[in-house]
Amino acid sequence: MSTQELSAIGYDNKSPKFNGNNYAWWKNRIQNVIMGIDYECWLVVKNGPNIILKTDVEGNQVPKKDSELVIADYKLLEKNAKAMSILQQAIGRLGTTYAAVLDKDELVVAKRIYPWLVLSKAGLGFQSVIKSLSLAQHPNIVPILGFSEAPGERIILMEYVDTMSLDFYLHQHVDGPSLLGWSQRLKIAAGIARGVEYLHEKMAPQVVHGCVKPSNVLVDVEFCPKLCDYGLSFLASKNEKMGLLGYVDEEYWLEGKSGGACKESDVYGIGVVLLELLTGKRNEGGLLVGWVLPLIKEMRYSEFLDPRIEIPSNMKPIVRLGKVALACVGNSRKTRPKITQIVSILDSLDD
Repeated sequence: MSTQELSAIGYDNKSPKFNGNNYAWWKNRIQNVIMGIDYECWLVVKNGPNIILKTDVEGNQVPKKDSELVIADYKLLEKNAKAMSILQQAIGRLGTTYAAVLDKDELVVAKRIYPWLVLSKAGLGFQSVIKSLSLAQHPNIVPILGFSEAPGERIILMEYVDTMSLDFYLHQHVDGPSLLGWSQRLKIAAGIARGVEYLHEKMAPQVVHGCVKPSNVLVDVEFCPKLCDYGLSFLASKNEKMGLLGYVDEEYWLEGKSGGACKESDVYGIGVVLLELLTGKRNEGGLLVGWVLPLIKEMRYSEFLDPRIEIPSNMKPIVRLGKVALACVGNSRKTRPKITQIVSILDSLDD
């Protein structure tokens, strides 16, 4: 395997989507700009489940037995350069996300963790955590393909999903609501729950997502939701509320073992996402929860359902969806439903 050069490319909603026919257009916009460094660092990417190689600085392949990852070195030169544009909604609480091209024209997503977070979390085992997370393989999970690590720098590589986030469809795309009818929303709700169930119950060690919200849910052309940014809470600042407020429970902000991200806070996040699917409104600062919960309890669904699409003739699935959301956000951590219970109910609605 030859040395791989990782390059940021611009991407916005006015640009043609990446494919073989317009690769030259993209290539012209490529800049080596993820970070302005001029020293070598290590890039780790998967090369299939049975091919385990390490590439040394001269490009020679070396067998590597302790991981299902391939290591290749690369240089990121272009000091002080800037990307023309970045991925839609790419500036998040943990870092900036770029579309990136590896050799052989492979398109991936590269999340550069903010340097100040890297420095504040030094020594927390970034490499071992990302290797563990890269084992996740599920239809409702965006796979982590690899990572890079250098002094003061961390980059996570993820599979490129040619689509937009649930947040984009619900709150930004002018035609988004019409594309997401009630049947699609029920399917998305069930898929999100299955993805979280996989992280909570099927991964070893088990994984807490840490921030379940519409912008962390990608929706493909078949309306299959895929969770991204899972298991990365160890990189976040404990008191940083940007991107979290409204999507984690009140207990999250408590000090000590009783606070922070956990399975129960993920369940709360699922409940908020269900409310946004029902109403079409964003949970700004947690206000949506306080407004909708009394209406669900009083069965006044016509007062909060997304007015941009018709009320369904069969309200039973919608009512059950509301009750699940109520159980997720209206209870304390001790009394919230388990993710397996949520999946069982939502799967029955999606039939």
